[in-house]
Amino acid sequence: MKTKTLIELVTLSSSLYVLARDTHLLDKLGEWSEDKAKNVNEIASETILDEDGNELDLVDKIKLKAEQVKEELESKIEDVVSKVYKKINIAHLNDMKALQEKMENADATIALLEARLNKLEAKS
Repeated sequence: MKTKTLIELVTLSSSLYVLARDTHLLDKLGEWSEDKAKNVNEIASETILDEDGNELDLVDKIKLKAEQVKEELESKIEDVVSKVYKKINIAHLNDMKALQEKMENADATIALLEARLNKLEAKS
């Protein structure tokens, strides 16, 4: 049952993450379209040299910037996903501790009942 619950939780968190990411991405694209037009001109005017010392074309500059953005995005996604799974793990550890305490209480109750039974058997 725990496995099924965990799988459902992971599926739900994954779906929510994808939905939030898509919504966030659309919002960011709207912001970027306004703000980044200026940055494209800056990138075009910026001098970036390749290994041979030649200046990169505009397309190559854009590819380079896209790779940098991709790496940053991947690291941020990785951080968010690891935080979510860490929270899920903590929740399950808390459940396990609660079950452990219940089991210890049940063992104590059983021991008490056995002692009472032995006492009653000894009287009769």
